[in-house]
Amino acid sequence: MGVDDLFRRFGREFPRGTVLFREGEPSGEMYVVHQGKVVISKSAGGVEKVLTTLGQGQFLGEMSILNHAPRSATATCAEDCKLLVVDARTFEAMVRGNAEVALRMIQTLAARLAEADRQIENLLFRDARTRVVHYLAATAERDAGEGGGVRLDIVVDDLAGRLGLEGAKVTEVIDSLEKAHLVELRDGALVVPEPARLRHFLDFLVLQSGAEGAA
Repeated sequence: MGVDDLFRRFGREFPRGTVLFREGEPSGEMYVVHQGKVVISKSAGGVEKVLTTLGQGQFLGEMSILNHAPRSATATCAEDCKLLVVDARTFEAMVRGNAEVALRMIQTLAARLAEADRQIENLLFRDARTRVVHYLAATAERDAGEGGGVRLDIVVDDLAGRLGLEGAKVTEVIDSLEKAHLVELRDGALVVPEPARLRHFLDFLVLQSGAEGAA
């Protein structure tokens, strides 16, 4: 069954700002992004923290279906979206009857576990500068191709939300990284020209932090 056929059967349109589900709510459906972007966020200490943004071809809400648990996060349409809405029974049939769907599920879950590990590692850094540099370096290395810079589709406000930092502080760190030619701002997105240089700078910050802690 082609993508268009799937959308005709399971597709629905959602305007920007629509909350698909909230953290703690009972689950019953999962979603596949056909068009648009969906922000996944979680409440921590009374603050809504952005965990990730999902785009075309990515899916969300599947974990609650798999483990029959309440929603672990909140999903909100960041722009007008076209989504496939699949209930638990249909989802199970798709996984059982289609090896490609099952493989994509495993790959996605593995990637999400790796991202969770990166976020946990990031929380170990108390210094805002180190947290920002760590996130950018890890993301650039994950998305890097063969040679050339890496474009990160991240805006400052989004980055601040993901790291639980004030926007002004993140802007200050980005400005300093720009002056050091470690990152560039192009058309509203961050570009890391040389991920290896940013990783070396992160190593320096970590060593510096360790030295200061030992002093």
